[in-house]
Amino acid sequence: MKKIINSAKAPKAIGPYSQAIEVNGTLYISGQIPVDVSTGKFVQGGIVEQTHQVMKNIGYILEEAGYSYKDVVKSTCLLSDIANFAEMNKVYGEYYKEDCPARAAFSVKDLPMGAMVEIETIAVK
Repeated sequence: MKKIINSAKAPKAIGPYSQAIEVNGTLYISGQIPVDVSTGKFVQGGIVEQTHQVMKNIGYILEEAGYSYKDVVKSTCLLSDIANFAEMNKVYGEYYKEDCPARAAFSVKDLPMGAMVEIETIAVK
């Protein structure tokens, strides 16, 4: 059975998609960008601050669905500039310290609203 997950703490979807969908104990979180829901704007700063905000947004959605970072099995990281990979990776590692999820990282031409980073996530219970 498909369940739509929405967290008021994370940014609302900016298109025809859901923040997350849960199906049979698997949570699929749509790509999150560094919008701070309290301001409706990107968090101030560069790739470090943007990655922290993306990870917080993922955390809010995980929490709303009853999951945690420990349940994450796969992430896909999209970067507007691959030169930002090392700094993004360092921040990402602060959220996954052991039993890290599988991951892919790509550099793309552009991200929504000019973001430097977008991360989509899959978690399983």
